[in-house]
Amino acid sequence: MTVRIVVVDDNDLLRAGLVTVLGSDPDLEVVAEAADGPAGVRRTRETGADLVLMDVEMAGGDGITATREIVSELGVRVLILTMFDLDEYVVGGLRAGASGFLLKTTEPRALISAVKACAAGQATVGDAVMGRLVDSFLGEPARTAAAPGLERLTERERDVLRAMATGMSNAEIAGHLFLGETTVKTHVARILDKLGVRDRVQAVVVAHRAGVAG
Repeated sequence: MTVRIVVVDDNDLLRAGLVTVLGSDPDLEVVAEAADGPAGVRRTRETGADLVLMDVEMAGGDGITATREIVSELGVRVLILTMFDLDEYVVGGLRAGASGFLLKTTEPRALISAVKACAAGQATVGDAVMGRLVDSFLGEPARTAAAPGLERLTERERDVLRAMATGMSNAEIAGHLFLGETTVKTHVARILDKLGVRDRVQAVVVAHRAGVAG
């Protein structure tokens, strides 16, 4: 199934490069481009795209506001791509509902993989960005009471959640815990359901805030 993408970036040259990279994969199709946030929202609505690749800072309208509108009003997944890994961008993007956050220095192959993972329902956060997320947004005292779904997790699900909190992929978790990858996917789905969160990033937030990620 082809993933239909809208690329939003105010740098014409960079946007063209992103379109070229994404278009090199037969499973991906760029159905629209936009140079600012409001236009990105409109093009996403018009095309019924599956995913939006969103810049953060744009002269005609910021990507955080556009992300919030796209996620809340259209229910479309957003992968934020930026030159910056500053705390306010990471936190702002994820709070707006973004399903992933990567730097523009991400190599083409990793970018394609991230887009596919995001479209498949997986949260995508690069290692550098995850570090920022943990250090700033999650740098708060443990608050187990803030995550009532935690007590519903089995011991194995807690093991999987701890591994997720380190940034491991499903395949890496499978190897680490000596489980099948399909089994890990099942555990992840149950964890998200029990915690009442949308994706892996939110689950990691819960784990760190509750002090169970260590």
